[in-house]
Amino acid sequence: MAVVWQCGRYALPLKRPLVMGILNITPDSFSDGQQYLQPEAAILQAQRLIDEGADIIDIGAESTRPGAQTLSASDEVKRLMPVIEALLDCGLPLSVDTFKPSTMQHVLDAGVDIINDIYGFRQPGAVDVVAGYNCGLCVMHMQGEPRTMQEAPHYNDVVADVRHFLYQRTQELQQSGVVSNRIVLDPGFGFGKTAAHNYELLKNFKQLHFEHYPWLVALSRKSMIGHITGREPAQRLGGSIAGALAGVVGGAKVLRVHDVAATVDAVKVWQRVFGEAP
Repeated sequence: MAVVWQCGRYALPLKRPLVMGILNITPDSFSDGQQYLQPEAAILQAQRLIDEGADIIDIGAESTRPGAQTLSASDEVKRLMPVIEALLDCGLPLSVDTFKPSTMQHVLDAGVDIINDIYGFRQPGAVDVVAGYNCGLCVMHMQGEPRTMQEAPHYNDVVADVRHFLYQRTQELQQSGVVSNRIVLDPGFGFGKTAAHNYELLKNFKQLHFEHYPWLVALSRKSMIGHITGREPAQRLGGSIAGALAGVVGGAKVLRVHDVAATVDAVKVWQRVFGEAP
């Protein structure tokens, strides 16, 4: 397992699970759309996430919920840049959730530390862009694309298929000059997967691992939690914490969450019992 995750200006130790706080500056995200669309509200929310103990701020300007429509690159950049500029010196790595190579180029030139790509850097030109920087990469598995991904997801063996896909992505990235300690892998809970697929992946999370790559778990407030609890997104905190800790048990090194304070507390207690005492 990598000792650090190299992310632009930061080398992040992976001795404990890192908490990545979600900052959606979108009008239509499934959980918190429109709440932080204005830059002032987004910046205040980012400060709350920092105060609650986030290790990373992950900024997304385009919803990737099932059925979401694509945002133009120019509009995406217009939403992102005021928030990035305000937070660049906040003391934490900044991540941008985008799959557009032109947006990647723009935000990396501005000083962003991590690119979080739901397409796993498969868009033409994406690998070429990130290979030229020292940014961290979150490489995610997705079957299909957001607009249609939940219509009829199918796998022969979801664990083996996701593992094979992400192995291939790491090989292409390394062949393009991306050193391995820049890469974190994400199985993509909810992206082209049924609830059964999601729980099969979470149950067998350790079987996904290969070589030395660290893994990210992002299931906060997702429909897989609602499938079990029957609760709406805003009421899925308990289920989200349980899922995050299941990921930690399976070896997750990064947790991407909406509810930072509660997740930080849960990880501290888990660590005190099962890991190194803080």
